Amino acid sequence: MTLDGKIAVVTGGSRGIGKALCVRLARMGATVVVNYVSRPDAAEATVASIQEAGGNAVACQFDVADSEQVQAAFKKILADFGRVDILVNNAGITRDGLIAMMKEQAWDEVIDTNLKGAFNCIKAVSRPMMKQRWGRIVSITSVIGFAGNAGQANYAAAKAGMVGLTRSVAKELASRGVTVNGVAPGYIDTDMTKELAEEITEKIKAEIPMNSLGTVEDVAAAVAYLVSEEARYITGQFIHVNGGMFMG
Repeated sequence: MTLDGKIAVVTGGSRGIGKALCVRLARMGATVVVNYVSRPDAAEATVASIQEAGGNAVACQFDVADSEQVQAAFKKILADFGRVDILVNNAGITRDGLIAMMKEQAWDEVIDTNLKGAFNCIKAVSRPMMKQRWGRIVSITSVIGFAGNAGQANYAAAKAGMVGLTRSVAKELASRGVTVNGVAPGYIDTDMTKELAEEITEKIKAEIPMNSLGTVEDVAAAVAYLVSEEARYITGQFIHVNGGMFMG
């Protein structure tokens, strides 16, 4: 699978799953725009690792929850590169808490970044992709968006909302050669999960039929397929990367 000559934008691309996505797409030949909000050092490190491997990448700061910042950023990206071929909506945050005690701010922040952020970015690329009659949009949702989870009502609502958003936009853009799909990771081995106590990690593994956490490369592989020409006839679909934890 090759992405030679393609321009890809990955939101939240500086660390964890986002970094793996950027590295994988660059290795396939795409020029990658690595989005970040507050960690320029991490974004530049991702860019450097791609460039050292012979790939092309640039860092781009904007907050996906801010529609004006998104519009300005994509206007510049289009001016610099002439097109956007691939958008991966990966940026996301958590503000966990039981619903009875959840503050409105915690709800709003998660919805604004995870769901509204995806809307903002999709809106920004939809016209250019339709005009060029080729595009790939992939949103990183979560097993939580399908199965729910106590203490994560805001996160589950945002990720479930991305499912409906993906399927609706897929129907809107299909006739113009633009596919819109999603990847739903389960528990993935990242810096966040490394902070969990060993007994908690073992309890999580016990709930997974494959008895192990996934890797960021597992998620990147699913995205790589969906943005490739091999997946040209797939739209409005979700690949679940969760070791069998949820089968839907």
